[in-house]
Amino acid sequence: MSKSIKIETSAISAPKKGTLVVLVNEKKQVAFEVEKIVGKALIDRTQSVRNFKAKPFTFIDTLSDNKKGFNRLVIMSVGEVAQLKNDDWLKLGGVARTALSDDTDATICLTVAGEKIDSCAIVDFFTGIYLQNYRFDTYKTNNGKEKKKKKNLDITIQLEDFDAGKKLIENAGHISSAIILARDLVNEPANVLGPKEFTDHVQKLKKLDVKVELLNEKDMEKLGMNALLGVARGSRRPPYLAIMHWQGGKAKEKPLAFVGKGVVFDSGGISLKPGAGMEDMKGDMGGAAAVAALMMVLASRKAPVNVVGVIGLVENMPDGDAQRPGDIIKSMSGQTIEVINTDAEGRLVLADALWYTKERFKPKAMINLATLTGAIIVALGTEHAGLFSNNDDVAQQLFDAGQKTGEKVWRMPLSQTYDKMVDSQFADMRNSCGRYAGSITAAQFLKRFVADIPWAHLDIAGTAMASPKNEYNQSWASGFGVRLLDRFVKDNYES
Repeated sequence: MSKSIKIETSAISAPKKGTLVVLVNEKKQVAFEVEKIVGKALIDRTQSVRNFKAKPFTFIDTLSDNKKGFNRLVIMSVGEVAQLKNDDWLKLGGVARTALSDDTDATICLTVAGEKIDSCAIVDFFTGIYLQNYRFDTYKTNNGKEKKKKKNLDITIQLEDFDAGKKLIENAGHISSAIILARDLVNEPANVLGPKEFTDHVQKLKKLDVKVELLNEKDMEKLGMNALLGVARGSRRPPYLAIMHWQGGKAKEKPLAFVGKGVVFDSGGISLKPGAGMEDMKGDMGGAAAVAALMMVLASRKAPVNVVGVIGLVENMPDGDAQRPGDIIKSMSGQTIEVINTDAEGRLVLADALWYTKERFKPKAMINLATLTGAIIVALGTEHAGLFSNNDDVAQQLFDAGQKTGEKVWRMPLSQTYDKMVDSQFADMRNSCGRYAGSITAAQFLKRFVADIPWAHLDIAGTAMASPKNEYNQSWASGFGVRLLDRFVKDNYES
């Protein structure tokens, strides 16, 4: 269970209790103000006795006499500040949280000898603390006993400009809460989180002045969303299309659009998946989770931009009424699709969701996220999400946002040759094209439903879930995409 954390800021001064965390650079130096508080002798002796190498993201600790006020000293290395990039400050925040272990009171002097830490780095540091603290153990039956044992952790971050730090804590709280929402949604088991239950989480965004609309099965039938509805036929749980509006920009300004795949559980349908690892398919709605969380953070920080988020929520199950391989369906766009493999269902959900978004909102740009293909994991592993786009400017903006946040993307090709692979003998296209270039042909399929709208597809199958744990994520779900897209919006589209 996550320990409750409270963070506040103050000026740099000697703490009266608890643990003190100080930062050293690659030369093992602390800021002059910190040296006055702690004493150079204690810092030097601790590093010498422990043979501290001051490698970035490492720390040592020692007990302190009560005369100092604090009873434990943690020395954490940031390395060479000029070399820190991407998510390094996020990692440092996570390392600091790890160093505090079971402490209840802590002070962190967020200052480095001879360096100025910018506001983005400070927000990332705070965010790293919050995110490393996250645990999803809701269903552990000893939680009640453990909760009684655990006490809250109060952290005071000492800054040179501590008044400005209050706003930075608020900003970190917004993005952290959104990422935690995405992680929670992906981590939830499918028996708890179905399409309807997902919409309940979406409805809570109304408190942040997000307008929410829900289309039910009958609504989608009237619109001809047979691609999305076909996926849901085998499940007893009805599908939904959730539409979220954040109106932070000018009244008549076209919105940005984000579209998410929300398959709450993917058995593969009639084309049943192997049993081994099927439990992970509770996370096949990682794209929808990221879109809902993005809407949350944009509304929380009152982003000056118009954004619409659209997520298709379905469950893909085998049943007597389930869609079959060989079926031909007519999508909302009027284009026909031959279903080759019912386990290539995500692109069917997105086909109608993308077309609906394009037709209704005519967005200035449209980005979709989906845990779409295993092929992207073969190509890129878990380090990068796959980026496919019909627009070089949008692709570059997303790449740059990935570099800044550490949620990295890598552009993959699209071409007429790949597009021809999507053609069907019996319909306009087929939903599965064989083993070769699987992630690319999936993207080519989606491209047929966006027309000339500037568009990008992010295949996050390798990054949204079951990716390696790191300094700020000890969870199965990562919340990938929230920081990436928040930065993408902030850097390129806010007025």
